Amino acid sequence: MAFSASGFVAAQFGPLCLHYNRPATYYEEALVIGNGTLGATVYGGTDKDILQLNDITLWTGEPEHEVTTPDAWKELPKVRESLFREDYRTASDQIKKIQGHYSQNYQPLGELKIEYADGGEVSGYRRWLDISEATLHNSYRRGASSVSTDYFASAPDSAIVVRLRSERPFRAKLSYETQLPNTTSAAERQITIDGYAAYHSYPGYHIVGGKSHAYDEHRGIHFRTIVRVEPKNGSVSSDASGTLQIDDCTEALLFVVNVTSFNGFDKDPVREGRPYKQLAQQRADRVAGQSYDHLLKRHESDYTEYFGRVSLNLGTTREDIRALPTDEQLLRYTLGNEPNPELETLYFQFARYLLISCSRTKAVPANLQGLWNRSLLPPWSCNYTVNINLEENYWASEVTNLSEMHQPLLDFVAAMSKSGAQTARAYYGVEEGWCAGHNSDIWAMTNPVGLQGGSPSWANWTMGGAWLSTHIWEHYTFTRDKDFLRAYYPYLRGAALFCMNFLVEKDGHLITAPATSPENTYIAPDGYRGAVLYGGFADLSMVRECLSDAAAAAKVLGTDRSLQKKMRATLSRLCPYRVGKAGNLQEWYHDWPDAEPQHRHQSHLFGLYPGHHISLDATPQLAQAAAKTLEIKGDETTGWSAGWRVNLFARLRDSRHAYGIFRKLLRYVSPDEYKGEDTRRGGGTYPNLWDAHSPFQIDGNFGGCAGMAEMLLQSTPTDIHLLPALPSQWPSGSVSGLCARGGFVLSFEWADRQVISLRIQARTDARTTLHFNGAAYPVKLKAGESKTIL
Repeated sequence: MAFSASGFVAAQFGPLCLHYNRPATYYEEALVIGNGTLGATVYGGTDKDILQLNDITLWTGEPEHEVTTPDAWKELPKVRESLFREDYRTASDQIKKIQGHYSQNYQPLGELKIEYADGGEVSGYRRWLDISEATLHNSYRRGASSVSTDYFASAPDSAIVVRLRSERPFRAKLSYETQLPNTTSAAERQITIDGYAAYHSYPGYHIVGGKSHAYDEHRGIHFRTIVRVEPKNGSVSSDASGTLQIDDCTEALLFVVNVTSFNGFDKDPVREGRPYKQLAQQRADRVAGQSYDHLLKRHESDYTEYFGRVSLNLGTTREDIRALPTDEQLLRYTLGNEPNPELETLYFQFARYLLISCSRTKAVPANLQGLWNRSLLPPWSCNYTVNINLEENYWASEVTNLSEMHQPLLDFVAAMSKSGAQTARAYYGVEEGWCAGHNSDIWAMTNPVGLQGGSPSWANWTMGGAWLSTHIWEHYTFTRDKDFLRAYYPYLRGAALFCMNFLVEKDGHLITAPATSPENTYIAPDGYRGAVLYGGFADLSMVRECLSDAAAAAKVLGTDRSLQKKMRATLSRLCPYRVGKAGNLQEWYHDWPDAEPQHRHQSHLFGLYPGHHISLDATPQLAQAAAKTLEIKGDETTGWSAGWRVNLFARLRDSRHAYGIFRKLLRYVSPDEYKGEDTRRGGGTYPNLWDAHSPFQIDGNFGGCAGMAEMLLQSTPTDIHLLPALPSQWPSGSVSGLCARGGFVLSFEWADRQVISLRIQARTDARTTLHFNGAAYPVKLKAGESKTIL
């Protein structure tokens, strides 16, 4: 940004800026900031500015103490008996008895409103988010006066900072609203809000007796929000309604802090909660004594330590296109009028910005909307949907050099293993290991949901623990951190133990029974459309990956030798994949058709991505069958599913389809589609670059980012492939800071689709084989050593 003579920002946008020429009208146009715990969705209005606030630890509910259906495991033999006599209707009814309670809801914190009393015509409006610095701005003229607002969410100071500036003195009223029970007061330049969330709630699609939330001031997560004003001049007054009035001021700083009583998944937030009131006041007092420049410097230093690790250049966009507002660029990109490599790069880096902004809280990972939510009953409770969405949130974390942002999920897996052991016993009669179902929440719930009335297609899935635990091995393969592996191996081991104990023998092979393939259904020979069967290949793919990872981890650690042998023996007995009559990779044990051939889920392709046991090199027949499956599914799907398919096609080295699906992921979603509430299922991208599932889900952003990286670099613990799925639209470019399995960081440049420069650095003593330009190059490096290959 450049400054005019008056000191106010003149909008000159760099390539890493989202920028617009009007305030946001709708949620899907607003811009977000976050420090990993506290975040805001900012509209940037000129008469009234709104900051919708969230704290990632503010959920309904309490710790998991009881099993909803303690004797559910007794139904399992009955379900299996029905399945093995091919009575799928009966099995589908019986399995509903193996269901427990639903997850809790992630809650909105509140809204800060800034209402300006000054008149005058507004002109020259600009609004922009600079993701290279994680700062948000707007500027305009009101009459003859220049006005600007700057926002950022500081992790070092645990606060949102807002600076209001005007060439001429302004007047503004600050007010705060929350949908939660609260008491609000204003005094001494401060608004204080004390409130609490419901101690229990139902999801929006399952409301009992017309009541979704149950409140008790002595139960549930409590919070204190403080809004502090520090004017440079003028005056600030308060009134009994809980508002603050700023008068005759040319510059004022606003500080927003919040602390909840949440103190861990297993701690009662009232009896064992954090001293949230004292902590909030301490943070407010501390930040209010700092200058804007000092706070900004601390914020930028912290943020750029992570964001600055990776740079990407896919080419230059024409200057006249780059000058257009981001939403107009997105529309033109969708219409296919001209290439826009800088928009594609912005999309990649925006996902990294989002992950830094929403995933820095211990054992509280990014949810379906990351950190940002406006509803008491958000879509799908804004929970942790474990059958793809939670995992997809973290696909880009390691490869794009944000390993620290992966840690909240890994700690959450550790928490889930505790209740998961209880779920394994109570619902499946398994005494060793742990498991998880379709949904979870901040309380690390793991039971199958549904309250004995949910559709088994989503409610009775058992492989959440198996899938999530693979992230432990994934983190190790990128970092080679043996201390980490030693500490987290028990959770990977526990997931593997559950898998081995849950398997049963059928026709000489080990399978799961019952099995489902998340949210998909088959058509049986008699025309029955069902979800429950035995030997589903989605289950088996996750079991295969989990056992392989656990055995590899045990070998690295030199432990559990007898268990390693047992895991390898189990792997050898798993029912092998089957190729159907259409040439597709079978999803069902029998070669049955899908009720929806173009269904958004493709869980049985897990072994291709994010798993590693299907590949063009090692299993070419299975890889070809996976490609056929994707061909049958077609190109039209939802946001997160498109993100997954970009990665799947990249693993198949099909650059044309990978890039084609990526373009669909960036399809412009117009206001006519989302104003009010977007209920389509067509995918795309909103004007603020959020993923449209629809509605907004953040997983598509992360999946798309991971897919772009996968087109540029793919790796195993022993090999690294450069430009394995490079689309023709990116003939030349460069990237620095991408990470590879085996513990390496790479920077390289390419021209005419050939690598022309390459530098590799090792995090630990390691060796690998580099593959590029049609040749293989063995490399052996010491920890911290780097080497220029080209």
